[in-house]
Amino acid sequence: MANIRTFDGNTPKIAADAWVDESAVVIGDVEIGAGSSIWPLTVVRGDIHQIRIGERTNIQDASVLHVTHASDFNPGGFPLLIGDDVTVGHKVMLHGCEIQHHCLIGMGAIVMDGVVIEPYTIIAAGSLVPGGKVLESGYLWRGSPAKKVRELTAQERDYLEYVAANYVKLGAQHSAESS
Repeated sequence: MANIRTFDGNTPKIAADAWVDESAVVIGDVEIGAGSSIWPLTVVRGDIHQIRIGERTNIQDASVLHVTHASDFNPGGFPLLIGDDVTVGHKVMLHGCEIQHHCLIGMGAIVMDGVVIEPYTIIAAGSLVPGGKVLESGYLWRGSPAKKVRELTAQERDYLEYVAANYVKLGAQHSAESS
């Protein structure tokens, strides 16, 4: 059984057909949508603000998802909002940002507080997206700090749909074999 923890009266809400690996940790004010998957050694820590993960979204191995609390320095704080059909690669750090639908966040990327990544966007592996940036839809972004590289091809846009759907199947298979 995955390590699902209540914190400050908030218990994670996980859709019946979502899969959370037994080595993952999910804490506090977290909601995980239908068909989504949380892979080994991932931490989803909604202890000081909310984390919302949409449907058919996969958060891959050893990723860290966290938030920023409200304070005089950050009125309202920064929740973590992840849309539908999003692929988050291995060892990604997402902190208090918004990832809209149909995005791919490459392995080892870091996305900081207040960032908004618009739909159909790819963040290249190892990129750093500094706080407060808005990344325009339909482009590949790469580097540290991440910069717009080029428009996505039709094949890349189709791949965003494919990889999310593939992870729904893979998560379901892992769930069936681990129960």
